[in-house]
Formats: sequence, structure tokens, C-alpha cells
Amino acid sequence: MLVLLLLWQIGAWLLQQTMPIASLLAPWPTFKSLGWLLGSGQLWAHVLASLQRVLVGLVLALVIGVPLGLLIGRSRAVEQATGGAFQLLRMISPLSWMPIVVMLFGVGDAPIYFLLTFAAVWPIMLNTSAGVRTIDPNWLQLGASLSATRVEMLARVIIPAVLGHVLTGLRLAIGIVWIVLVPCEMLGVSKGLGYFILDTRDRLAYSELMAAVLFIGLLGWLLDSAARRLHKRWAHGKA
Repeated sequence: MLVLLLLWQIGAWLLQQTMPIASLLAPWPTFKSLGWLLGSGQLWAHVLASLQRVLVGLVLALVIGVPLGLLIGRSRAVEQATGGAFQLLRMISPLSWMPIVVMLFGVGDAPIYFLLTFAAVWPIMLNTSAGVRTIDPNWLQLGASLSATRVEMLARVIIPAVLGHVLTGLRLAIGIVWIVLVPCEMLGVSKGLGYFILDTRDRLAYSELMAAVLFIGLLGWLLDSAARRLHKRWAHGKA
């Protein structure tokens, strides 16, 4: 981190030789602006709005991705029937849907929820289906020999077995959603970190803009750390 900070300072100093405004992008003005933004409370409303959108997108992705992953993992026929279509959709950048979802849903939170869900559903679905395929067949045979119903098999065998894969998919989804979030919040909303970046650009408040960029990185790192700790806690409990 110290090396990264040093490179940041050197880069800002080099740019300042030909672009004096680059001095506002240096570490000290950035940290000063970040402290002022957090202390004055101006940034917190945007943070809460962004986190709410991330949470809704992830919940919707889990609701869609986990059942689909279970179905694909359990049925080769379903996998063969849907594999090509899902791989095609997965390779389409979520941001390329922006003009279409704005046309369909208008501006506001609805198109953002759609785009975040679309971005997050694939790692969750694929990791869930991969987890189903790694289940020990002996456990499935044991459940069948004990006359377990489909609901009991799902609740007692399959879901506990794939939970680690679901958490891995969730962690990957958080990283993708956090990257997609900022451009999505430039779709005519009045709150959010993406909106705040546009606002600072329009106000020529470049030190605040850099502070917002830095805070996005820090907040994303915290979200990833929380997902990683959740996975480690599950692994420790399983052990």
C-alpha cells in the first residue's frame, strides 16, 4: 500500500508539470477532501443509496441464480438445453443493456436493479451448478435409501453441500456488481456514488472526485473482505 501511495504521488507530480490541475488529484488533497466529505455527511447519503442497490441486486441474483444452478447441476438435459443460451447471455456486457433498459424501465432505480442482477446472476448460477456436480453420490444414494423426499434431499443434502460454492459465487458477484454499479448510477438518478462522481466533475471539484474514487475502492475492498470472512466462517464451521 505504501508503494501504491508513492506511485500515486509521483504520477500526480509528473502530470502536474504539464497539467497544473493535476495537483488536486494528489494524495494529500484527496485525503483532505475525503475527510471533509465524511465529516460533513455529504457522502453518506450516496453511500447508502449505492449499498441499497447492491443489496437488492445481489438478493435478486441469489433468488434467480441458486435455483437455476441447482436445476442445471442436477439435470444434464437442462444443462444441454440452456448451456448455449446462458453462455451467450453471460458474455454480453451488462453495460451494453443500458440504452435498452432505460427505454423499457425509464430512469431511476429499476434499470439499475436489472443491470446489477444481470451482472451478478452468472457467477452465482455457475458456481451453484458446479457445486451440485461435486456432491458425493453416496450421500444422494443414502438419502434415497432412507426414502427422503425431494424437499428433504434438497434441504438436508444438496443445499448444505453447495453452500460453499454459493458463497464463492456471491463473492465473485460482489466484485462484478461493485464495478458495474458506478456507470449504472449515471442513468439519471439523484443519489449514489456514480452520481456523486458526475456531480464533482460538473462542479470541477477534482479533489472530491478523486476522494470518491478512493472511497469506492475502499468500500469495495470492505465488501470483498466481508464476503471472504463469511466463506471462511462457513468453512471453519464445516470443519
